[in-house]
Parts: sequence; C-alpha cells; structure tokens
Amino acid sequence: MGSKRDKLIYGPEDVPPWYMCILLGTQHFLTCLGSTVAIPLVLAPAFCLGDDAKSNLAKSYLMSTLFVGSGICTFIQATFGNRLPILQGGTFSFLGPTFALMAIPAFSCDNKKLVQYATNNGGIQIITFDETWKRRVREVQGAIISASLVEFFIGLTGLIGVLLSFITPLTIAPVIALVGLSLFQPAADMSASCWPISIITIGFMVLFSQYLREVKTPVPYFKIKERKFEVKKLPVFKVFPVLLALIISWGLCGILTAAANGNSPGMENFSNYSHFWYQARTDTKTQVIDDAPWFRFVYPFQWGWPTFSVAGFVGLLSGVFAGMLESIGDYYAAADISEVPPPPVHAINRGIMMEGLACIIDGILGSGNGTTTYSENISTLSITRCASRRMIQTAALILFILGFFGKFTAFFVTLPNPVIGGVYFVMFGLIVGVGISNLKHVNLSSSRNVFIFGFSLFSGIALKYWSEKPETKISTGSANGDQILSVLLSTAPFIGGLFAIILDNTIPGTRKERGLDAWAQKGEAEDLQDIPGMETYDIPWLRRITNLSFMKYVPISPAFKGGSNDWTRKVCPCTQQVDDDEITEKIQSTDL
Repeated sequence: MGSKRDKLIYGPEDVPPWYMCILLGTQHFLTCLGSTVAIPLVLAPAFCLGDDAKSNLAKSYLMSTLFVGSGICTFIQATFGNRLPILQGGTFSFLGPTFALMAIPAFSCDNKKLVQYATNNGGIQIITFDETWKRRVREVQGAIISASLVEFFIGLTGLIGVLLSFITPLTIAPVIALVGLSLFQPAADMSASCWPISIITIGFMVLFSQYLREVKTPVPYFKIKERKFEVKKLPVFKVFPVLLALIISWGLCGILTAAANGNSPGMENFSNYSHFWYQARTDTKTQVIDDAPWFRFVYPFQWGWPTFSVAGFVGLLSGVFAGMLESIGDYYAAADISEVPPPPVHAINRGIMMEGLACIIDGILGSGNGTTTYSENISTLSITRCASRRMIQTAALILFILGFFGKFTAFFVTLPNPVIGGVYFVMFGLIVGVGISNLKHVNLSSSRNVFIFGFSLFSGIALKYWSEKPETKISTGSANGDQILSVLLSTAPFIGGLFAIILDNTIPGTRKERGLDAWAQKGEAEDLQDIPGMETYDIPWLRRITNLSFMKYVPISPAFKGGSNDWTRKVCPCTQQVDDDEITEKIQSTDL
C-alpha cells in the first residue's frame, strides 16, 4: 500500500490549505450539481407542479431544501459516520416509491389548477394551490422519516450483517436496474417536448463522458507559494460531463431564443406556443428568478407537520433498502480510491446509521427526497487524487450555504425541458447499467443465474405496468391494505428485488456461482484493526470511551469485535453455505 499511497496528493487524514479546500470542495459541488438539480425537477409532476410561475417557484424551494439537506448530511457522514471522503446527495432510489405513493387516488392531480373544495365534518375547506402540493410533500416526508428510522436502527444494531446474508450481487442487480428503468417516463416526456435539443444534449453527454473521457485539457492555475501561473492538463471532460453538456445545450437554447426575439428569418416557430421549438426557449420560466427571494431560510417542517401512512412507510422502505445496498458498494469503492483498508464492520454500521439519520433530516426539512452516496463524486476522488475529509466537509459547507440563496436555485429551474430530458436519458440509463454491472461477480454461464435475473427484472416491469392500468382495481376489503398493495406493486425495484431474494436463496447454487466468494474478499479486513490506514474509520474524540470493556459489544464502536458473519451464524445459521470443494464439483457436474 505504501507505493500507492505516494501517488495520493491528499489522504483522508490530510488537511490541505484552506484555499485548496475551497477549490477542491467547489469541484465536488459542481460534480454533484447535475444530479442534485435533476431530482426536484423529476419529482415536480408527482407533487402536481407544472410549468406555471407558482409551480416553478415551488420547485426552487424544493431544490434549495435539497441543497441544504445534502450539505448537512454530507458533513455528518464524513465527520461522524464512516468518515470516508464521500458526498451525500439526493437519491434516485426514492423516486419510484414516491411516484407510486403519489399515484393513489387520494393524491390525484386532476384539479390542481383550480381552487378545490373538500367537505370536512359538514363544512367547506378551501384547498389553495400551495396546500395542493405541500399536502403531497408532507405525505412523502412522513414516509421518508418513518422508513429511514428502520435504516437508522439497522445501522445502530449491526443488523446489516443479517440482511447481507440474504443479499447477493444477483439480488442487487435487478433492484438497481429497475430503479433506472422505472424512470423512463419522465425522461421520455421531457425529451419529447423538443427532440432535436434533447438529442443534442444526449450527444454532448455521450461525447464528453465516453469518447473524450481520456482527453486532457490544458487548464491554467496559480501556484501561490511560487507566485506564478502554470498550465496543467486535466481530464475536464471526465470530471464534468453533465455540467458541460448542460452549459452548452443551455447556451445553444439561449442563442436560438435571442435569434427568435430578434425576428430572425426562419425562427417563427420559436414564438409559436403550440410548436415543439417553443419548449427550447430559455425565457419561458425566467419569472421564477424575479419571484424568488434573494435569501430564504430553510427550516424544519416548513411545509407543515408530516403525515404518516402505512402505505407510505412500506413503499419508501423498499427505496431505503435499495439505497443501503448502493451505498455499501460505494463505501468499498471510496476506500479503495482513498488507499485505505476496506471499511470494517463498525464503519459500515455507522455509515448506514448516519445515512438513516441523514434521510430523517431530509424528511424533517421537506426536500421530498432522501440521501445516498454520490458515485460520480467517488470518480472525482480517483481523478484528482485528492481524498481529504476536510475537502468534503468544505463541499458540504458550500452546499449548505448556497441552499439559502433563493435566486441561485431558481436559476436552475429555468432549464429548458428538452435539456433536462436529455440529461435524464443518460443519467437514468447509467443507473440501469450500474445495476447490471453487479452481475460481473456471478457466473452468467449458469442457467440458474440467468433465469433469476431475467425473471426478476421482467416481473418488476410487468407488475408495475399491470397495477397502473386504469381498469386494475385492488380490493382487499381494507383501505389501508389496498393502498399498501397498490404502492408495492407499482414499485418495480421492490417487486424485482423480492423475487430475486426469494429465488436466489431457495434455488440451489454454489457460493462462487452466486458471487458470494467475490464479495467475501471485501470483508477480509474486518479483524485487521492494526494495519496502516484503519485509523481513518476511528472517531478521535471517542477514543477514550472505546477502551471501555462494554464498547466491544456496540456495533458502531471502533472496538466492536463482531462482524456480519457472527450475526449470520447466530441469527440465521440456515443461510450458511457449504465450502467443500468436492461437494461443489458434484453440484456443478449436475447443472443442466
């Protein structure tokens, strides 16, 4: 590890100069900007928010809340959680369950543009526009808070080890793939508003992220100590593909809008509201910048007290589990890039616990979404060779501060719909690819594995399609039961994951065939507390109490001596796999 460590400019324990912290933190902020901006815009239709002035202002409020929440969540994860240099932001895993929850009849958007009247105890209650969308956000808030309490408890008690005894790469692959596949509708709808601009945006993102990813661009920078400018070649296209594509496509739309306003020949369609080119204009949403305040304080329960329902809890719980699985994989990736040992079990427990707490904070603030680890920022660690914890804490501070500037977040709401749709196409498609990439650990020559993955993926899509058909009516005799089944059947990742877990744990298969041997290698460092770099996962100001004898039984303590294998043997011995090579060969020889 020593030879690798020399290549790292800043390790997790290093503290760069303050100006480097700001520069590197800003870079991480810009890297996550595309995903952070996209999530509130994806959620807008579920909250009955259109493209009118009031709706756009509401979108900017949700976006600013997500910025503030992401800043808080990143700081507590890097400081008190697994202490790896990772950035927390909005999670796409919650989008599918949120859409499913908002699709039940109680949250229909049929009359969202009118003042609605509801009879309540013989009286008349006027539901204004603000109450229309805030009522939906409050329902999602309650679902996120209640479901995230389970994640917090799982991390606090170390139960993640029990869950991992049932979860393999073969069960994760369809879950994450279905997270992306469930979002094809907003991507298609946004892109269809003006396909030429969407295709251009997609083209730029593919060009930058794939074809030009290894091309290094000369970037001038000032060396403070030597007081001189130098030019260094950096992989700009690899670090900022989303941001660059957004800027260029947005700029192109701005040029076309200016040409249309100048009555240039051939630009008549840009002023025709019914023509698709009108959707490419950059001045159709600018009213939101005027309406948004310069400074807006984000505070807990700003939309009112959350509402709680069993359907919301169960639905969002599926998103919580998907987010947990994704984050654990990111922990190992961040540790590898930071050139520290794989995270021990106590660090994983603490990371999951803090992620649960972070989602609870997001729910309390009312962002309409939760939080997870951003994989694109882990890639930035690899490119810059800077993995300082202080750098990520600075990025958290930047996110937190900018979230209070209303006009800053309102500016991103003015993005033309086709540009957003183009970004969705690439980002959601990438999520599908990331999910399928988990199959690299399993034996795809096995008919068993091919069946489990294909059937789980197909079932998730098919049941979601069936449950959302207008003629489909679920009747269990209980209103709560109807809502729960409706939400679950409309959540493709839950259905796909459920089938994958059942089939993978009941159909006979070897450890190597299921990909468990590849995963087991990640946990080899659990008991190697004395090797260099393990101090990264310790919390310095808790070292005094970690020496107490009882702390070895606390799953989130650095002194914790247990592990996921211990939990598995004690709680669920039936899931242990046979490792005898002779038996394995016999099983493989009978595979049809």
